[in-house]
Order: sequence, then structure tokens, then C-alpha cells
Amino acid sequence: SCFWLPKGTIIRNTLQKWIQSEYLKRGFAEVVTPNMYNTKLWETSGHWQHYAENMFSFDVEKEKYALKPMNCPGHCLLFSHRPRSWRELPVRLADFGVLHRNELSGALSGLTRVRRFQQDDAHIFCTSEQIVDEIRGCLDFMEAIYTVLGFTYELELSTRPAKYLGELEVWDDAESRLKEALDGSGATWQLNPGDGAFYGPKIDITVHDALRRLSNAPLFSLISNYLSGLN
Repeated sequence: SCFWLPKGTIIRNTLQKWIQSEYLKRGFAEVVTPNMYNTKLWETSGHWQHYAENMFSFDVEKEKYALKPMNCPGHCLLFSHRPRSWRELPVRLADFGVLHRNELSGALSGLTRVRRFQQDDAHIFCTSEQIVDEIRGCLDFMEAIYTVLGFTYELELSTRPAKYLGELEVWDDAESRLKEALDGSGATWQLNPGDGAFYGPKIDITVHDALRRLSNAPLFSLISNYLSGLN
């Protein structure tokens, strides 16, 4: 992680307050979730089998825990804390909590690749019929923010990797819905075969920095493949 000096902290907090207000405008509710979970949760979600080497884990009273590298399973627990009706959907949750990832030292870079960070992380729980409209809404959200910041970016649809979780037909359906959302957005995009996450396909966004170098930025992914295990 980095040190934020007083003036840098002012800039950081100003940006976070702005992005929080933009989430509220778009129907997201902000939540706060724990920094660590018992690894049983990560085993249920599949992260432990596919991502454990990138997680900081430790023993607590003869149980193994890990710092969260992402918010997905925690948001699923939060969503399922009570019975839900389809009439509530879509439910949009935003989280600005701290994440930790055990990145290799050679992969670390400035503010763009660190081991401890915060991001405007959100999850949308919706029906399959709502997926395309929700993804289009996310793309519009990103475009609005990046226009203000003066960023230019590139889009890729990253599809099923060699090691994946879930059923093939679920993957095919998810990929087709992301493709439909991209086509409907009017944006230019490219196919990135085999580079999806283990739990689902994703839309990867890379932005150009001041030196015109490409850096990974946000992504939009479908994670239905492990939701059944999390109720």
C-alpha cells in the first residue's frame, strides 16, 4: 500500500465522496462488510480452490481465516441474510472497503498494482432478463465518470478460461448477454478469448495514462456460477 500525505488525502477523500454520490444517483445502496472471513466461505465460493495463492491467510483459534481480496462472497451473504422476492430486484450494493491481495513483488506498480487497496466495488443482484439492461447501465456509468476525468479507454470481452467453475451452458448464456450489452452500447470492443475469471466472463476495461500506457481499470463480470453454494 502507499502513504497518503495530507494534501493527497484531501484529493482522495474528495474523489471518494464524489463517486459515492454518483452511486446513489444510480440506485446503489452503500454497505460495509468485514475485512476477513473464515476460509470455509472462500471454499464455498470457489475462491480458495482457484485463488488461495493470492490471499493472505492465517490461523485464529485453530480455524483458518483470510483477508478478503474481493467483496463478492460477502455481498452474497449480505444479500441472503433474509428471504428475498423477485419484486425487489435489481438490488444494487456498493462497497468502499479495504481489500488485500498477495501480489508477487515483481507485479507491484505505483498506485495501480498494490497489495492493500480500496475500490468502488459494487454488485448487482438481478434476474437473467435484467442482465443486459444492468450491464448497459454500468457502461453508461463508467462513460459518465471517465468523461469527467478525461480518461480514454478500451473494452474487451474476456471469455471462459481453461479452468472454470460451473456449467458450460451457464457460461455460454452469460457470454452472450455481455456481448449483447456491448453491442447495444455502441462502443468499440474486442474479444479476449480464455481470459475470463474462473467464476464467469467479464468485460475488461483498460485506460490510457498520461504517457498513453494502458493500465487495467474496472471490470464488469457475471458471477452466477457460485451463487448456488451461497444461497
